[in-house]
Amino acid sequence: MRAYLARSCTPPDAVLTSLIEKTAALGDQAGMMVPAEQAALLTLLARTVGARTVVDVGTFTGLSALAFARGLAAGGTVITCDVSDEHADLAREHWELAGVADRIDFRLGAAGRTLAALPDGLAADIVFVDADKMNYLNYHALAVPLLRPGGLLIADNVLLDGYVMDPDLAGDALMRGCARKLREFNAALASDDRLDTVMLPIADGLTIARKR
Repeated sequence: MRAYLARSCTPPDAVLTSLIEKTAALGDQAGMMVPAEQAALLTLLARTVGARTVVDVGTFTGLSALAFARGLAAGGTVITCDVSDEHADLAREHWELAGVADRIDFRLGAAGRTLAALPDGLAADIVFVDADKMNYLNYHALAVPLLRPGGLLIADNVLLDGYVMDPDLAGDALMRGCARKLREFNAALASDDRLDTVMLPIADGLTIARKR
């Protein structure tokens, strides 16, 4: 099914394909990468809302930042952050190849501190959360005030391989803990009267919430 879905989308260009292949070569870590069809959606969403300011929580190899940067309005910026710069060179290489490096502001540090340090009245068009699942509730609390009315909070991996349905089925304690936190996060977004929220079964689950 996923292969058919991917074939039914506009195919990734050479730069995106290179970044996907080099990230896949990292081994198990590659599971943190957004898939190509999701990257295409992020670009489309940025273009649809005319995004000038995007906050990307969880840089990894830079694929989501690249996707958002391609969808920015003229003069726009993606602020992307990660607790590690292990893959920053790989990310920057492909941002340069794509011609979007000047639109991306990489910040090293814990996501919670980075979000808290952003200026009041930032009026972000999009905040994308794809980082440590145990802190999604904290990111929710920090992200919503940063959004302009009509801005989007987008959260990745909200299904967590289906374990959010029954966390006790997860094979290890960390996964069970993450699944429980994500259940809380999903419920918090659904009941947040500041947001209109929809969960989509794309990849590992993607929630899009629009600030009222």
